[in-house]
Amino acid sequence: MTDRAPRGSLFANRRQVLKWSSAAGAVALVPALSGVRVARAGEGGDWSAPPDLAAAKEQATEFVTYGIPDDWANYGEVFKAFAAKNGFTLKHVDTDMSSLEEITKFDAEQSNPYAIAADIGIIFGPVAEAEEVVPDYLPPNAEQLPEGYKAATGGWVATFVGVPALVVNTDVVKNVPATWDDLLKPEYKGQIGSPGDPRTSGTAATTFLAWSYAHGGDVENLDPAVEFAKQLLPQYASAEASTELLEKGEIPMRIQYDFNGAAAVATLAERGINAKVVIPGVSIYAPSAMMINKYNEDKMDVAKMMLDYVLSDEAQIIFAEFGARPIRSVLNLGLELPDEAKAKWLPDSDYAQVVVVEDFAKIDATRIAEVWDDEVLGG
Repeated sequence: MTDRAPRGSLFANRRQVLKWSSAAGAVALVPALSGVRVARAGEGGDWSAPPDLAAAKEQATEFVTYGIPDDWANYGEVFKAFAAKNGFTLKHVDTDMSSLEEITKFDAEQSNPYAIAADIGIIFGPVAEAEEVVPDYLPPNAEQLPEGYKAATGGWVATFVGVPALVVNTDVVKNVPATWDDLLKPEYKGQIGSPGDPRTSGTAATTFLAWSYAHGGDVENLDPAVEFAKQLLPQYASAEASTELLEKGEIPMRIQYDFNGAAAVATLAERGINAKVVIPGVSIYAPSAMMINKYNEDKMDVAKMMLDYVLSDEAQIIFAEFGARPIRSVLNLGLELPDEAKAKWLPDSDYAQVVVVEDFAKIDATRIAEVWDDEVLGG
């Protein structure tokens, strides 16, 4: 699978964007939208009505997404199954981008909407709601999700989880780290690929939360994560991590979600490279979410159906087959997974210390960005 772009969000006064500059290796605040928000398009449709199948069939010819490439957690197969189930002739078209770009694009394109849906890290869901780019609509299957795993007002639902983990080229790294604290050893300096910037990357932000839990904190007490981050940042490689550099051994360790790591290990094995995924002691189940575009009223019915479908047994099993643990499985919401659907999973024993965060509603990307700026970089 391809490496995902950094995830991001809108923050602060809702009139600024955190813009990632990979060349400078820094984040700069730049104006996102100028002036007072004008009257929004997309406010005349009836998002409260149930979807109409006949209308959805006409709308489904081309299903445009942001940040949902076919190889992201098996979404290509999800779209195929969705089309087959409903008798659609569906062409999935995606532009892979960050959550920052997705939310900004939904907003900027409100008078001429393009995408129907996008994939975001769960901590960016509240930001999408605050920016009013998602509709006040939750599908029937969302009723089973607890608070914090679906939008408070509507428009997004958790889909599957990744666990912040390590993928290690074991041909290069003989002394494989077992915990987050192991990464602080002098022998690993310059050998660790960063998950990205927590102010823009969903993987990095939830990894920051994992560090908090691993050192006695939680979503409200981020102080332990701050102290660990200050120690770990000097250990990072100067270049941006990639599967290619992992294979070459130039950056032989990388922090990423477990299912992405497993896919990388499989790819490397085909090339004769030995690698493994390590769950580094305490980590967290970090959900991705699907959000739908409030302004794309012409695709309203198929959007509603898709938001419901991703929580169906069928779609949840397809996510599992890729190696991504479906949200209903993690939260014990009545999903029975066949053994073959778990063939790519790491052993359950590896997850003995992985935490289900009960209170995601208490944290969002804005808070993490503020802490990173003020206490990690500025402290």
